[in-house]
Amino acid sequence: MKPVASGAVTRGESLVHDDVEQLAAAGNVAAPRELVNPYRFAAPIAPHLAAVDAGMRIDPDRIERCFRALARMADVIIVEGVGGFRVPLGPGADTAQLAARLALPVVLVVGMRLGCLNHALLTAEAVAARGLALAGWVANHVDAHMRAADENVRALETLIAAPLLARIAFDPVPGPVGGTALLDTRKLL
Repeated sequence: MKPVASGAVTRGESLVHDDVEQLAAAGNVAAPRELVNPYRFAAPIAPHLAAVDAGMRIDPDRIERCFRALARMADVIIVEGVGGFRVPLGPGADTAQLAARLALPVVLVVGMRLGCLNHALLTAEAVAARGLALAGWVANHVDAHMRAADENVRALETLIAAPLLARIAFDPVPGPVGGTALLDTRKLL
């Protein structure tokens, strides 16, 4: 599930987002796109701004209803965020509140690049402050030329109190299955 996606493109009569299509390709349940992605916006901007631009309001109740409907169709639901842990969704709502509302364990995806240590550690603190479980983290190598990448991963392994679930190598054109095939889900149990 990707509750909110901005930066979608028009294909035929539909507004389509590549993340949603990749999630559908990686999944094994044929669920309606309206449940998988209740809100998609054309503007490639923060969700709360994209909603205003589209003349809409993101309703957390609707997202929860879609999540519950998907839960009746599947044994497991992976919910992909949008831009980070504390992204605003509208007045008084953000993605951290949504994770808490749905009682989701969090998998932190760390974009391995300069500044990632601070970002990862602050996000791990924010997850803990919300009372959510940090189930694990993924080192996503987004900078092909990052210096000391291995050393940074080792530092995070000692500083984040959750298991490293996968290291995803830099790929200029990532596909839907590449990262999920590397994920060690046994560490999530």
